Amino acid sequence: MPERNEPAFDPLQPAEGEAMAPTGQGGPIDLAIEEAESLEKKLGDAPTGPQEKARSLWSDAWHQLRRNPVFVISSLMILFLVIIAIWPQLIASGDPLQCDLSKSQQGSAPGHPFGYDTQGCDVYTRTVYGARASITVGVCATLGAALLGSVLGGLAGFFGGWGDSLLSRVADIFFGIPVVLGGLVFLSVVTSTTVWPVVGFIVLLGWPQIARIGRGSVITAKQNDYVQAARALGAGNGRMMLRHVAPNAIAPVIVVATIALGTYIALEATLSFLGVGLRPPTVSWGIDISNAASQIRNAPHMLLWPAGALSLTVLAFIMLGDAVRDALDPKLR
Repeated sequence: MPERNEPAFDPLQPAEGEAMAPTGQGGPIDLAIEEAESLEKKLGDAPTGPQEKARSLWSDAWHQLRRNPVFVISSLMILFLVIIAIWPQLIASGDPLQCDLSKSQQGSAPGHPFGYDTQGCDVYTRTVYGARASITVGVCATLGAALLGSVLGGLAGFFGGWGDSLLSRVADIFFGIPVVLGGLVFLSVVTSTTVWPVVGFIVLLGWPQIARIGRGSVITAKQNDYVQAARALGAGNGRMMLRHVAPNAIAPVIVVATIALGTYIALEATLSFLGVGLRPPTVSWGIDISNAASQIRNAPHMLLWPAGALSLTVLAFIMLGDAVRDALDPKLR
């Protein structure tokens, strides 16, 4: 019991040395002076400016790719291959067509680290110059197949109807053609020694895969709300296709095309190995592997270096495609 001349304790009144602070719920609470000042300081230091701008799909993908070691390593390998394909004389000063039969199948020698092939040609120089034909075929075939397939598949998926059905049936016919057998039949009647018949054949059999991927991606993208809103606002088919559908449907096509590039390089080497792809005097890894196959026991170095360069090139593009797929597919993050 409190004494008569002492007032009773009131919990709503602040004690000595304390400050009042509103609770926001209709009543006060007691805070120590130091705690009130600390709270005021924290509230004053809180950021009040605009938040960080959200990244788009492409900027977010690039942000992730830069931190992916697989992408960095494969990109450096591909950059090196592209440089030596354009300027092979940077690391090889010899002539790939200059041969000396007296040095046939000889091993490593000073200035010729990879030895000589059956015709006495420098294996190192031919391996370096062989990158030009393989990279050219792979890049040109991929661009042609991606362009043709994405346009046909995108139009079929966007408009539907009988054009969509016709494209699907034509693609099924091309899917039923064996690639190697089709190459033997198609390229055996071609006498050109350039890379373009091989590029044309790969595009002819490669576009249906990309067309099917692009068709499905466009069908999915055109059902989104922003496309329906653009249609309700009176946007034409061309504007919707170019401004809204294509930018959001192109990612799967890029992934498939990147992986297919390595496959096309391997296909060119296979056709050249069988004698229906690139032909002499064109320098190609497939031609060198074909010439070295019968001498693998006597001179394995003839097969080792061009086959190793081909394997590393295909591996680099497949690794790049996997990294791009991981970055562009939100389900894999």
